[in-house]
Amino acid sequence: MKRTIWFWLCFIIAIILAIYFSVRIVMTGLGRSDVSYVHNISITSDTANSDLSGIASAVLLPPGTTSYSIDLDEINARIGSVPGVRKSAVRRIPNGNLSIHVSMHRSVALWTDGEYYFPLSADGTIVNRPVGARTTSDIVFRGPVPSDIAGITTASQKLLGQVDYLEWIENRRWDLHTTGGITIMLPEQSPETAIGTILVLNKNHNLLSKSIKVIDMRDDARILVK
Repeated sequence: MKRTIWFWLCFIIAIILAIYFSVRIVMTGLGRSDVSYVHNISITSDTANSDLSGIASAVLLPPGTTSYSIDLDEINARIGSVPGVRKSAVRRIPNGNLSIHVSMHRSVALWTDGEYYFPLSADGTIVNRPVGARTTSDIVFRGPVPSDIAGITTASQKLLGQVDYLEWIENRRWDLHTTGGITIMLPEQSPETAIGTILVLNKNHNLLSKSIKVIDMRDDARILVK
C-alpha cells in the first residue's frame, strides 16, 4: 500500500514539474519571462587592467533585448574587430544574461609608421590603437614584421637606449638601427647570437660610439665595418 502511495505521489509531482517547466520554456520562447531578457552582460579578460570599454560598446544591445534573439556569432565578430582583441567567446547563460571572455594581444614592443606608435604583440600583430611617445624601455619596429618577434625583441632589449628601431629586410633577416646612426646588418641565422657579439664588442671596444655607419654581420666568418 505504501509503495502504491509513493508511486502516485511521485507521478503527480513529476507531472506538475513537467507542466511547470513546459510553461516556463513556452513563456521564455514568447518573451514573457524574466529569463527572456538580457539584464546583465559580464565581460572578463585574460589580462589585468585591460580597457574593456571598447568591447562593451561593440556588444551594442539596447535595453529590453530578448536573450534568444541574439546572434552570438555576430557579437563575436564585432568584438573581434575591437583593437587589441585576439579572440573572444560569448556565452548565453541559463538566466538569459551574457558572459563574454576576451583574450587580448600582449604588447612586447612598439611599431611605428614614422609618426605614431602602436602596440606590437609577440606574434607580429600590430594593434590599431596608437599609444603615446615611446620610452627608453621600448623596442621599436618599422615596416613589415614576421609572425614571431619574441626572440629578436628579447635580444634587442640588452641594447636598450641604443636601439632606434629594427627593420625586417627582404622577409628573411633584420637590420638593427642604433640611436647613433649605425646600421647593424644581422645574419639570417641566429640574429640573437649576433646581438650578443655586438654587446661584447661594445663593452670591450666601445664600438657603438665610434664614427662608423655600417656593421655587416651577414658573413659568419667575419664582421665588416664601414
